Amino acid sequence: MTQTITPVTHDLGQFEVRRALPARERTMVGPFIFVDEFGPADLTGGEGMAVRPHPHINLATVTWLFEGAIDHRDSLGTFATIRPGQVNLMTAGRGIVHSERSPKAELATNPKMFGMQTWLALPDGREEIDPAFEAQTDLPWIEDGNARACVIMGELWGTRAPTTTHAGTIYAEILLDTGGALPIDAEADERAVMLVEGAATIDGIALNPYELAVLAPGKAMRLASDTGARVMLLGGEAFASQRHVFWNFVSARRERIEQAKQDWREGRFPTVPGDEAEFIPLPDRPKTVSYP
Repeated sequence: MTQTITPVTHDLGQFEVRRALPARERTMVGPFIFVDEFGPADLTGGEGMAVRPHPHINLATVTWLFEGAIDHRDSLGTFATIRPGQVNLMTAGRGIVHSERSPKAELATNPKMFGMQTWLALPDGREEIDPAFEAQTDLPWIEDGNARACVIMGELWGTRAPTTTHAGTIYAEILLDTGGALPIDAEADERAVMLVEGAATIDGIALNPYELAVLAPGKAMRLASDTGARVMLLGGEAFASQRHVFWNFVSARRERIEQAKQDWREGRFPTVPGDEAEFIPLPDRPKTVSYP
C-alpha cells in the first residue's frame, strides 16, 4: 500500500455515511473523485433515504447496493428502483438533476440500507457531453475457488462489464469466503480497495473497515481472507488535469462551476418529473455530505 485514507463519518440519524474521497491527503483515485459508503443500517420506523432534487455537472454518479432499495428519478424523465446486483450510472455531463428516496412501500418489508455511491470525474473533452442514465443488471461474475468478483465497470482479469465508461475505469465487488484469495493485477494507473464487511489482508497487511487503501502503482498484489470478506476495488486511468469541486459540481474549470451555481440559483436547470415540489438550495458553504 502507498496510502491509507480514513473516511469522514457523518451520522444522519438512521444511517451513517463514510466519505473517503475527496480527502486532504488525496482527491482522486483514477477517475473516482467521490467515494461514499453508507450503512449497514435498519431504517425501520423512519423515512429512510430522502435526497431531494439536486443538480450535477461534469461527472457520473455510480450507485451500488448490497442491501435495500432506492428510487431514482432524474430530469431526463428516468424512474428506476436500484436494487442489489444492479449498477445505476447517471452521467451528468452538461447538467442533470435527480432525487434519491427509499421506496415507501418497501420500508416495512425491506428496511435495510447498505451500499456505495461513487462519483467519477469526466475526462477532458467529455465533461459537457449530453446527460444520460443506464441501469445494468447483466454484470459478469468471475469465480476462483473460494473467491468471486462482480465486475461493475471496466475490465478485470480479461472480463469486461457492459456498463459505459468515459475514462479507463475499474470497479468491482469482491467476495472472499473462508480461505479465499484473489490477485489484484497492476494494469490500472491507480487502484484502491475498501473493506466493507468481514476481515481481509492485502499482501499480508490487514485492511481496516471502511478505510480506503491506495495500492502501490505497477505492483501485482494479493487480496486474501481467513474468515470471509466483502471488498470493493476501484481505480483506473490517472487524470493529467486537476478537477475542482463545489457541492455537487465537478469541473476542470472554476468558471464552469460558478456558472452552474448561478444556473441553480436562478432555476435554469431542468426539473425532475414526479418530484418537482421541493429541491435542495445552493449552500453558501457546501456540506461535506450531500445526503440531507
